[in-house]
Amino acid sequence: MDNDLPTTGDINLDHAVKQWLRFDKNPKTIGAIRGMLKDGAVPELQACFGSRMEFGTAGLRAPMGPGVSRMNDLTIIQTTQGFCSYLEDSFPDLKEKGVIIGFDARAHPPSGGSSKRFATLAATVFISRQVPVYLFCDITPTPFVPFTVSHIGLSAGIMVTASHNPKQDNGYKVYWNNGAQIIPPHDKGISVAIEKCLEPWSKSWDTEEAMRSPLLRDPYQDIYKKYFSAVQKLCFHREINQKSKVKIVHTSVHGVGHTFVQSAFTAFDLQPPFAVQEQKHPDPEFPTVKYPNPEEGEGVLTLSFSLADEIGATVVLANDPDADRLAVAEKQENGSWRVFSGNELGALLGWWVFQCWKKQQKAEQLKETVKDVYMLASTVSSKILRAIAIKEGFHFEETLTGFKWMGNRGKELLEQGKTVLFAFEEAIGYMCSPAVLDKDGVSAAAITGEFTSYLATQNITLSQQLKAIYEEYGYHITKNSYFICHDQNTIHQLFERLRTFRGPNTYPQECGGISVIAVRDLTTGFDSNHPNNKAVLPTSKNSQMITFTFANGGVATMRTSGTEPKIKYYTELCAAPGNSDLTQLKAELDNLVEAIVEDFFQPKINNLIPRPE
Repeated sequence: MDNDLPTTGDINLDHAVKQWLRFDKNPKTIGAIRGMLKDGAVPELQACFGSRMEFGTAGLRAPMGPGVSRMNDLTIIQTTQGFCSYLEDSFPDLKEKGVIIGFDARAHPPSGGSSKRFATLAATVFISRQVPVYLFCDITPTPFVPFTVSHIGLSAGIMVTASHNPKQDNGYKVYWNNGAQIIPPHDKGISVAIEKCLEPWSKSWDTEEAMRSPLLRDPYQDIYKKYFSAVQKLCFHREINQKSKVKIVHTSVHGVGHTFVQSAFTAFDLQPPFAVQEQKHPDPEFPTVKYPNPEEGEGVLTLSFSLADEIGATVVLANDPDADRLAVAEKQENGSWRVFSGNELGALLGWWVFQCWKKQQKAEQLKETVKDVYMLASTVSSKILRAIAIKEGFHFEETLTGFKWMGNRGKELLEQGKTVLFAFEEAIGYMCSPAVLDKDGVSAAAITGEFTSYLATQNITLSQQLKAIYEEYGYHITKNSYFICHDQNTIHQLFERLRTFRGPNTYPQECGGISVIAVRDLTTGFDSNHPNNKAVLPTSKNSQMITFTFANGGVATMRTSGTEPKIKYYTELCAAPGNSDLTQLKAELDNLVEAIVEDFFQPKINNLIPRPE
């Protein structure tokens, strides 16, 4: 190594550190690496330089800090140079159209990293290549970025956010020119381009010059108006909203959502929701919650419930920190709070959006117009929309997990002249309008406000309406959870055992005494439901995903997470309309899940850590 740098004893690590110190210009991350070298902290250096962050369809997500495995000034520059280079090869008109960049409120003082800083550096890289950049001057919800790509007609979008991850993390989410998140092969193409662009270009660090460039534009005010103008088109009961006395509490969980949800309610002529004061302002420390993820349920909503009880509100809405997801809870007659699962809220919103659409149609034309209506859900989400579609006459399609697939499929359908009314995933993500080809917790919050107000005029609660939906279309009982596993070999062996259950390419034929009637393996491309046993949905050898269908109407999917050390499972029992013995159905699903956990996961043998309570 250089004369003034001590060696780590590892030639490859020494080379990586030396290159880093040559490229980096952030004094905090340089200081951190030099400090580790001085202290001989080789394990810490190996953690920082062991492997570069992998750029996937979700972009990047990692802790902020020094080194190639972390989110920091240099890795943001390197990533953006690769992305810019890939866009230059993909779009001859990139320098006419440009890109949009947004950011949330995350920050990491020890490394000098923040979402705003990273967004500024990304803008600087593009401007250095004479690419126009629309950079929001302030924090925005993630949905604003795909909305802007579609609305202005840009080549791409970047949102700097780690969504609901722990406070030390940040992320870099990428949208293509169709307004949807990227899908293969773009992730691989961008990843290859990044490796070719590791050395910062001459002006990549020059943020001051870039911020003075005529190529830089701030679309905040224009997009703010246009977005809420689009949201207004989703309002169908303005008179009811204006008179509504329903009290609703909202929390943005220390994220960006407060201002935008207030504006969305105003766009619907609804009384703005009561904000949880301790959580309404952006705070990268997330001081009142262990995890800033409303999907975790009651722990994140404690302050919301307290405020709601104090003011007499019956409904709580919660966004995750970048406001692309929505959680909903409702007070029950016995005084307890019910947090709706993502699948339950998908059933409620899907049913409501369809009813609103239906009322706009001429009765004599409904039979024809409904044939062009589509709803989408990810394959691990509830099949309730399929049941509604069969009875109501519209189309339902499943996609792979993640809104990238639903957004891209939605765009294809729109280009064919179809109506895409709704899409959802069980991880509390909802797309209630094709104006945003991604999940959008802001518009979903306003729609839930109107839905609640409408039901109040009928003296019906959300819980009662959900029961009515299940009684009409069939109960769909779900139970989802996960195990934590940090050992990739264990995960691989667990799934391979299921693929070689009685020899090569054989899967379990029963579980807990219930026959398996179909298997779909989207890692290998096997699907027993299709000719030649070939799956229709895209497959990927880079992730594990097997779905079992059971003779009793049960469906179970086991999959690995793309961003966390988790093996997740999603189970559902789909009952026929009329079978409303809820106690019996729940017991049947509980027994099936217990058998799946013991027989398929084998948590004791595999040393799996259960989901923390």
